[in-house]
Amino acid sequence: MLEYLQKMEPSSVKSNVQSSVELNMQTNVQLRKGQPSDLLALVRFNQAMALETENLSLDEALLTKGVNALLSEPEKGFYLVAEADGEIVGSLMVTFEWSDWRALNYYWIQSVYIRPENRRQGIYGKLYQQVKTIAAENGGAASFRLYVEQENTKAQQTYQAQGMEQSYYLMYEEK
Repeated sequence: MLEYLQKMEPSSVKSNVQSSVELNMQTNVQLRKGQPSDLLALVRFNQAMALETENLSLDEALLTKGVNALLSEPEKGFYLVAEADGEIVGSLMVTFEWSDWRALNYYWIQSVYIRPENRRQGIYGKLYQQVKTIAAENGGAASFRLYVEQENTKAQQTYQAQGMEQSYYLMYEEK
């Protein structure tokens, strides 16, 4: 996995995406792996997503440190970004969780954000399909998982339309 992500250049992701994902004709969207030059955009997207979905203002310095860690340490995961006309219009982050029961990684999809003016154009679907392609090219995934705010019904509908189902697991957390 790590070797694949280190070798994966934006141009190779672009060609893989174009060959494996039908692009929405209304939006000329290109997908690629996130790179250090995307840091500011990814920080801004995370800030916007947290404010929109949970009414949270994230500490910018801490968020920048977190985004940068993932961009510089591919063993933690990766970002995918969607670009239209040279601008980032959406992104998601994937992290890995090892399953000893299945001897594969769970691919956790997190930090999903599509700019409001670019929503409902199939961009998340393109990103999700590319995550599945990357997993397949690296031996598969135990499953693809994400969590979503209970009140975010539009996002839930989007995930269901992509074939995801609500899990029977409950999430517990201690802060």
